[in-house]
Amino acid sequence: MKDIMTDDRTMSIREMCDAFHVTPRTLRFYESKELLFPHREGQKRLFTRRDRARLKLILRGKRFGFSLEEIRQLLDLYDMGDQQRTQLARTYEIAQERLDAMIAQRDELNEAIADLEEQMRWGERILASMEHNHKAAE
Repeated sequence: MKDIMTDDRTMSIREMCDAFHVTPRTLRFYESKELLFPHREGQKRLFTRRDRARLKLILRGKRFGFSLEEIRQLLDLYDMGDQQRTQLARTYEIAQERLDAMIAQRDELNEAIADLEEQMRWGERILASMEHNHKAAE
């Protein structure tokens, strides 16, 4: 079986949904945002290899927290004719910014977790002390 990314045949919306684990609504949304450009035969949408490649990049970008506008800009850079040099350079810049933000979020989350754990240990000590005092009073 051919890899769906190198297969030249078109795919229906159902085949795209199955291959990428998305809903028809998701595909129509990306089409409405001009991120995908399926061919139409009447009401039927037919997705090309290029659409599949674009969807793969869209989903990856979303997973990494890129905005749809950032994804659109990166996809639009593909056609510049410089062997994707500009696209790759800009992707790297946005990825570095996103990585820095994710690391900062992780650090903030780790700090919040440590604070919550300390508060819970304090609460455990207070409860244990209250329980001890309650039993001593009986």
